[in-house]
Amino acid sequence: MSYAIALRCRKCGREYPLEPLNLCDFCFSPLEVIYDYKSISKAVSREKIIKGPPSMWRYKDLLPVDDDIVDIGTGFTPLVKADNLEQALGLEKLYIKNDCLNPTYSFKDRVVSIAITKAREFGFDTVACASTGNLAASVAAHAAKANIKSYVFVPSDVEPSKLTGIAIYNPVLVIVRGSYDDVNRLCSQLAQKYDWGFININLRPYYAEGSKTLGYEVAEQLGWLAPDCVVAPAASGLLFTRIWKSLDELSMLGLIQPVNTHMYVTQAAGSSPIVNAFEAGTLHVHPVKPNTIAKSIAIGDPADGYYALRVARQSGGGACAVTDEEMVAGMKLLAETEGIFAETAGGVVIAGLRKLVTSGVIKKDELTVAFITGAGLKTQEVIAGEVRPIVIQPNLESFEEIFGK
Repeated sequence: MSYAIALRCRKCGREYPLEPLNLCDFCFSPLEVIYDYKSISKAVSREKIIKGPPSMWRYKDLLPVDDDIVDIGTGFTPLVKADNLEQALGLEKLYIKNDCLNPTYSFKDRVVSIAITKAREFGFDTVACASTGNLAASVAAHAAKANIKSYVFVPSDVEPSKLTGIAIYNPVLVIVRGSYDDVNRLCSQLAQKYDWGFININLRPYYAEGSKTLGYEVAEQLGWLAPDCVVAPAASGLLFTRIWKSLDELSMLGLIQPVNTHMYVTQAAGSSPIVNAFEAGTLHVHPVKPNTIAKSIAIGDPADGYYALRVARQSGGGACAVTDEEMVAGMKLLAETEGIFAETAGGVVIAGLRKLVTSGVIKKDELTVAFITGAGLKTQEVIAGEVRPIVIQPNLESFEEIFGK
């Protein structure tokens, strides 16, 4: 059984039962899962975790689910020592957390595995989500595994390659003429009318907890150690806050030493409300109209922007935005140095990391982990212009005419 005991408002502290709820009915702030950490501390240990399955579910004691898990093999993805990239950037201890290798090729499988499991626990026979693409693919795949119906809603400018990766699982795929924020507003209206499990609305508190497994894995893969610096992308800001929460929990439970990790959030310049607020010295996030090729993180009104800002400030970290051109250069640099083909959000992380190192914010001897959250095959369109093959005839003379003998 789960050690989750309630939902709690992140602002006013009111508590609610473990039901499909996502907002406090008093102050309308988001709810999050709280746990009986005293009991968890008696049940969990490094040894028990190490003996667990090679997936995110080795951390089940720290997650808000009971049994009958909906799992398609997510998690425990590689933590790569990035020797070539660190040399290119002038670092000494750089690691890449490569979450491209999840079943639907993004970190969203972590959050959806939990959300779909909870949907089935709550008795929903239909699930739905608003998505920029990655979440929709994961919801469709997990719903197929769970044998329940799914509706996935995406904005009209979603990348064509992502549509294929969604449709293959046979959900009801709905394209909405508008931005992600328009899609999200529509889904909020639908959630009030239909008795469905909306992954990022009424199931959001549980969904959010899946991102913690990224932080758990990194600490374990580093030999039960928190990194000095974390560089991660932000759309809603939720992933960023949960990486921090995971390290804090491990420290609280005595599985790692006290955390002194500096958290750095990265966004595309064309959709950077969190970075804008950080640079302005405020905790108030002003919505923007996204204009970037990084569709997966193009959220103009981030639901967890305030909390992401708090994490960046409280951890002694920071925030960085990069242009679309810098983003593509970041994708190429990661591929050319480490053989990892990341989507645009990964390009944002690498380009942001480069800026943070160049400016002296991240020091060369700090143990730094960059989180790559999705695979490049999902956003091939943005680098199509970079493909310039050399064409020859099928004979030796043609080869040597170009390359010499």
